[in-house]
Amino acid sequence: GRLGVSRPTAGRLIQRARAQGLVQVSVTAPAHLSSSIHTDLERQVERLFGLDEVLVMDEPADGTASGNAALGRAGASVLARRIQPTDTFGFTWGPEQVAVADAMGGAASCQRVVQMDGSMTSVDYHTGVDHALARFSERLHAQPLRLVAPLFVDPETVAALHRDSILSQALSAARGAQVMLFGVGSVSTSTTLFEGAYIDAIVLDELVELGAVGEIGGRFYGRDGNPVDSTLVERTVSVSLDAIRACPTSILVSGGAHRQESILGALRGGYATILVTDEPTAEWLVSQQEGQ
Repeated sequence: GRLGVSRPTAGRLIQRARAQGLVQVSVTAPAHLSSSIHTDLERQVERLFGLDEVLVMDEPADGTASGNAALGRAGASVLARRIQPTDTFGFTWGPEQVAVADAMGGAASCQRVVQMDGSMTSVDYHTGVDHALARFSERLHAQPLRLVAPLFVDPETVAALHRDSILSQALSAARGAQVMLFGVGSVSTSTTLFEGAYIDAIVLDELVELGAVGEIGGRFYGRDGNPVDSTLVERTVSVSLDAIRACPTSILVSGGAHRQESILGALRGGYATILVTDEPTAEWLVSQQEGQ
């Protein structure tokens, strides 16, 4: 170089100068971008809920196609950084997860991609799970494992599904996934489970009465994050909340006023180690947790 020293020598000199306080490195965002960077808010949410990482995006997560796409881009950036080539990656179905799958590049990789919850239903309802599974496995250069099962059945059928060699293999792989990705569903008639005829008004009323505020893969929990003991528990074909809580890297991608109570319950339950959300939701979470 122009100084007559090699690049490794220059690196060592800079490292020594930094150690002696002679050199400081700072990163300053341009003025037009500074309003979209929420480092302080992210650290605050991480501290309050004991999370490994929080990514707050600038766009509103309002449940629209553009809102989901923004969540998908942010979620994909986190997933690509966190996933390892030897990992099994599990995901629940939902619009946010489909958006993450669509936003994935091809640089990251893992060993297997597995569906964490059943998706078959009695009506013609598009869950997007087949598209997401194909997209994730293609972009992550991984083996896909489909869970060909309904989300809710009678307890005897659940037991039989666990005995089935092919389905039990998918469920076992999903339970042991090193990385999980999921959204949360609310407890209302606007939830995908109600719209897709997975649950009816009678079950919905029962869940509301029991204090349920959200669900992950058809597993319902209350405002404190504890599982709700409804009639659905023994009928659900999906990874348990305990298994999700035990996962070393569990990424919750969700936002918007319509999901805030569900996100809060999930974080209080310890189901996520990483949160991807929007700014109003992050601020609301801080106000709720600080004010409890």
